[in-house]
Amino acid sequence: MKESCVIYETASDQETIDLGRKLGAILKEGDMIALNGELGSGKTWFTKGLALGLGVSPDAIVTSPSFSLINEYEGRYTLFHMDIYRLEAVSDFLSAGLDEYFYQDGVVAMEWADRWPEILPDWRLAVELVILGRDLRKITLSGYHPRAVEILTNIQRQPLRNSQENINSTL
Repeated sequence: MKESCVIYETASDQETIDLGRKLGAILKEGDMIALNGELGSGKTWFTKGLALGLGVSPDAIVTSPSFSLINEYEGRYTLFHMDIYRLEAVSDFLSAGLDEYFYQDGVVAMEWADRWPEILPDWRLAVELVILGRDLRKITLSGYHPRAVEILTNIQRQPLRNSQENINSTL
């Protein structure tokens, strides 16, 4: 199947959170979000939005699990937030059993997912965040699996809260 994508631009941390919330609101149990982008690109802000969209309390403090590898947040579905930046090899990921989260009841958001794409499930939705300026981010959502394409189709139907969106779509 051909890869589909939707491109957004956000001009603040809040707009990045709002886009994550928009995505989180349409996710279902079993979905996997593969987050990619350099340090400071907004992966954790985006995940805060995912958590809000999944019904996690706005009072929950969403932080990158750089040292613990995974944080769990309870909402409509459990959000399993992974950060694999500090792992040195795919064998470290597998020996820690982190791949088992792909098949649990919940939603997985994994930062630095581009390190070992071969271990990711086919149904993943890739989210790439690129720094364009001090607060400006280009956020590309893409996937080729039927579930990823369904998510991309649904996200375009949802209004973005509290911000203007700039969308170029190749669906």
